[in-house]
Amino acid sequence: METRFHGRRAFELENARLRVSVLIGGGHVAGITLKDPPVNPLWIPPWPSVEPCDFDPGKDDEYGSGAESRLLSGIMGHNLCLDFFGPPSEQEARCGLPAHGEAGVVNWEFSETGGEELAAAADLPLARLRVERRFRLARESDAVTITETVENLTAMDRAVGWTQHVTIGPPFLASGQTLFQTTATRSKVFEGDFAPGKGRQQRGAEFDWPWCPDIEGGRLDLRRFSTEPVSAGYTAHLLDPARQQAWFTAWHSGLGALFGYVWRRSDFPWLGIWEENHCRQHRPWNGRTLARGMEFGVSPMPETRQQMMDRGTLFGERGYRWIPARGRATVEYCAFLRRARAPGEEAEVEWSADQVVVRG
Repeated sequence: METRFHGRRAFELENARLRVSVLIGGGHVAGITLKDPPVNPLWIPPWPSVEPCDFDPGKDDEYGSGAESRLLSGIMGHNLCLDFFGPPSEQEARCGLPAHGEAGVVNWEFSETGGEELAAAADLPLARLRVERRFRLARESDAVTITETVENLTAMDRAVGWTQHVTIGPPFLASGQTLFQTTATRSKVFEGDFAPGKGRQQRGAEFDWPWCPDIEGGRLDLRRFSTEPVSAGYTAHLLDPARQQAWFTAWHSGLGALFGYVWRRSDFPWLGIWEENHCRQHRPWNGRTLARGMEFGVSPMPETRQQMMDRGTLFGERGYRWIPARGRATVEYCAFLRRARAPGEEAEVEWSADQVVVRG
């Protein structure tokens, strides 16, 4: 049913355990809320949120002035990045393409297909794509399954970026209290200056999960959110090719809650980890944002379309996906949230139908 979520128009799907809130503007999965007492791990920005269609670049300067300003005016939680992951080129920006593509700024059309399902669709007019999503939340389940189909409306084969930009925020994200695990293997730090003067990650360094080289010759454990007062960075992770399923989990010790996503590794072979810890001083960040993105997709790095194509591969894995002319591609993934004890270092996550099993 249609409702309001943090002042925004949204549709909700719920059962006895979870409530899933999806915004009309941008299609963001803004809330996956565990009931009694309520816990939503997803990031709610500290600035006022508006409908992206109402954003006026001539007036709404509190969201900045670049290609990301429209997206930031209405972003929450889980943002779909399509048909690229990162910034537009200068020419694309002049033509109206926002950061991470149009999916996060257009209005989505919703239809309720039954008590356990919710459908949504959006047209991306500049990219000439159509996106359809189906959310399924079975009775008594603590997992929501999302089936996502992208249709290429052009007569040309298309190479696209396609990333699920899942961002976790306070109070679920907290220094020293939030533990992350995933099926990552080979990893690399972003090559550019992601956090000017504030980053501790060694730029362009290659490493094995979870030990990221720092600028002082030590190592950072990416399983634990930073305890530094100010930090930022981005790392790309190749998910284990030997597994059919890939996953990440985030566990908060104080809340005793476990949150995670599971997906087919063949659909999304990469996980990007983005950290923003009171680093960005420009609008709308203003040095007051705490967030961690766990961003699984077909591309390792947030970069322009041309950079994505020029990179081609990393660690032997391709960094984009082809959608055939007038063809369709479908993926399916699952998010879950439950009360739980801390998962062990050898924990395993398995998703089947509408259920997620966590062992260890």
